[in-house]
Amino acid sequence: MSQSALLRRLLRYVKPYGLLLGMALVFALLQVAMTLSAPVIIGQAVDAIVAAGQVDFIRVTQTLAALAAVVILAALFQLLMTCCTNACCYRTIRDLRMQCFAQFHALPLATLDKTQQGDFMNTLVNDIDVISDGLLQGFTQLFTGVITIVGTLGFMLSIHPGITLAVVLITPLSLGVASFIASRSSRLFKQQARIKGELSGFAEERVNGQSLVAAYNQQAASEAAFDEINQRLNQVGTQVQFISSLTNPCTRFVNNLAYAAVGIIGALTALGGGMSVGQLTSFLSYASQYTKPFNEISGVVTELQASLSSCERVFHLLDQPQESDQADQGLGKQGRGELQLEHVSFRYQANEPLIEDFNLSVKPGQKIAIVGPTGCGKTTLINLLMRFYEIGGGVIRLDGVDTRTLSRSELRANFGMVLQDSWIFRGTIRENIAYGRPDASLADVEKAARQAHLDYFIHQLPQGYDTLLDETVSLSQGQKQLLCIARVLLCDPKILILDEATSSIDTRTELLVQSAFDQMMQGRTSFIVAHRLSTIEQADRILVMNHGQILEQGSHRELLNQGGFYSQLYNSQFAGE
Repeated sequence: MSQSALLRRLLRYVKPYGLLLGMALVFALLQVAMTLSAPVIIGQAVDAIVAAGQVDFIRVTQTLAALAAVVILAALFQLLMTCCTNACCYRTIRDLRMQCFAQFHALPLATLDKTQQGDFMNTLVNDIDVISDGLLQGFTQLFTGVITIVGTLGFMLSIHPGITLAVVLITPLSLGVASFIASRSSRLFKQQARIKGELSGFAEERVNGQSLVAAYNQQAASEAAFDEINQRLNQVGTQVQFISSLTNPCTRFVNNLAYAAVGIIGALTALGGGMSVGQLTSFLSYASQYTKPFNEISGVVTELQASLSSCERVFHLLDQPQESDQADQGLGKQGRGELQLEHVSFRYQANEPLIEDFNLSVKPGQKIAIVGPTGCGKTTLINLLMRFYEIGGGVIRLDGVDTRTLSRSELRANFGMVLQDSWIFRGTIRENIAYGRPDASLADVEKAARQAHLDYFIHQLPQGYDTLLDETVSLSQGQKQLLCIARVLLCDPKILILDEATSSIDTRTELLVQSAFDQMMQGRTSFIVAHRLSTIEQADRILVMNHGQILEQGSHRELLNQGGFYSQLYNSQFAGE
């Protein structure tokens, strides 16, 4: 997308706050008008001082009073303009950041899996901050700059058109220098934004996995990899700052040539009687003010280029295809938890088949265990049931309804998941447990905690259920898992998915939680993904998967009697007993 297209798209986010922008423009006009009135007043004061003993003190006093009033009004209008531009910019950035965060929630899991988390965070925080800086600089400097240029031209023409023409003829040279430098730095700004995202992603990964980095003594290798990215960022950053920093001094040099030319030509004109000394003083002041906005705008160009590079990354995120959540039909009645998978196929890569012609029928209330070696398709099957990924062929039916005709929110409301990796957010224990049911009463939250055998631990904390989970509260992995189990118990779903849900809990606690699960699974369809086969012996049916296919299925006793793949897995785990 071209820079002009990026700018037009960004300005569409500013459009709702056009009134604030219009007010800022009016205040900018008034502020510049007051500022440009000052040289005229100063020139009149200079003309009132003719020679020694010939000073018109009354006129000087009046002009000084007028000058003071103009300066105060200019400061007031500048303050009002700044308030309007700040309000407009920060509200625009607020809307843009909210849309990016909403887009993050609407993206398919496949897109999220292919992008580093740190890169998303960099876009959501740093890139939008850069856009904010560019908007503030752009509106403030462009408004006052353009009005100042037009205003000073008018005043200079009223004083002496000939000298004004000399000033204007040098202006294209200044703009040409700024444009030349800007074109060279634009590419580097894009490269800098990309490397920043890469660095954020790498840092996010290493921070999350610091314990493993230390366990494998990979601190030096991690630092070396970080240093390599950091060196590239340093190199590009140095280049872009050097090139972009040339803009201001180069344009200032050209503008100073214009000022010098005005001084020489104006002095000769004043000596010849073409203008008064006071008019020359005013003209020099206007010439300086005329060239100053070009210096400021050249600095704004640098900010805008950085902003547009960040805009490109932000809009790339916003343009990612969203998960569709349109429903052609609904379940229309209380869900029973019946599932049928008919000739289902799926592959992550087009040339790498994973699940082909998969068939499964699950009756309401059945406990289905899924076992198999790593990479056999267990988690993939769960992702397909939840529509985290779309199937490539076949159909999945929930209570006789094709899940693709249901909205994702309605479909997922029938499922409750407890995963191996427990997710706890900053908030109270009550808020964490009630995450799926924010309107749940404290009594319901406590009941779910008791079922998960977490209530006793919570009451040991100083604030009980109102204890804030942050860096000051240390929870074991097992306690975090219990909290996630309580979260699912509170939601009371029709279908349960337990993906190694007790893997982080000690044996004694596992027995208690397993008892709670057995009670909770009464009358509910359940899928249990497990590596420890001792946890699935009571399942109604065990699916033994490998390479995306069901090799064997049956009860625990039936599969052991078959002496097949499941029997080998089971005996390998308990060979020492």
